Amino acid sequence: MDNQNLQRTLAIIKPDAFAQKLSGKIIDRIEQEGFSIIGIKVLHVSPEEAAQFYAVHTGKPFFDELVAFLSSGKIMVLALKGIEAIALWRKVMGATDPAKADEGTIRKLYGSSIGRNACHGSDAPETAETESNFFFKPEELVP
Repeated sequence: MDNQNLQRTLAIIKPDAFAQKLSGKIIDRIEQEGFSIIGIKVLHVSPEEAAQFYAVHTGKPFFDELVAFLSSGKIMVLALKGIEAIALWRKVMGATDPAKADEGTIRKLYGSSIGRNACHGSDAPETAETESNFFFKPEELVP
């Protein structure tokens, strides 16, 4: 394994997919794609926590919808590790809009709209670190 390309990223199984009991299918896909799950939790975040998590989007037209949706039900957060994990997870998730996502991607299979698109993934190494630290303490991650 080439440690230079080894990365961590954050995945969230959002309230829509969690409520539909799709977590097992999504976790199976994560493992089939070669990721190591190094942290996992089931949470129900408050609107305040969701606003803090999505702070980078404050002031954008979709911000309130993002916050309301993320805090609307249980979520599962996963810290993932793998080769080029950030890009690979984004490819496995598919486009933000499920209607534009490639066939076989998680969002194409399980998402219903841009706002209700089943999962989240970090978009860059800095974001992955910030987002992972939002949900996990270092001692909660198993390398």
